[in-house]
Amino acid sequence: MNRVATLALVSAFSSLALAGVSRAESFGMNSPSGIEQTLRNFRGNDFTVRHFYNFHDVSPEANGPRSAPPRSAQDVRQIQASIDANKVLMRKLGNDGVNVRNVINAEQAADGSITLFTD
Repeated sequence: MNRVATLALVSAFSSLALAGVSRAESFGMNSPSGIEQTLRNFRGNDFTVRHFYNFHDVSPEANGPRSAPPRSAQDVRQIQASIDANKVLMRKLGNDGVNVRNVINAEQAADGSITLFTD
């Protein structure tokens, strides 16, 4: 019985440790450096482009993204430069009529999809 309890305890701690590692990765994926790296290497088709509303406005019409972290002007330039460096993504955005200079924010979801926000 002691071996079974020990094995169960070790198994529980192992799963908690692994969950903590994957959770820690998700905290940084939308940081400025994390999203830039993701945009430079993104090769998928799973992205959307949405208009970024002024989500700091408290009026009822303001229904912009609540989860997208606000970006500084420097962060926006870095996001745009990261997209410029990714020729595959540039071509896909061009085909959709998206001007990279209008992209002011980006966010990666837990499933790996990307949302680009334009002004």
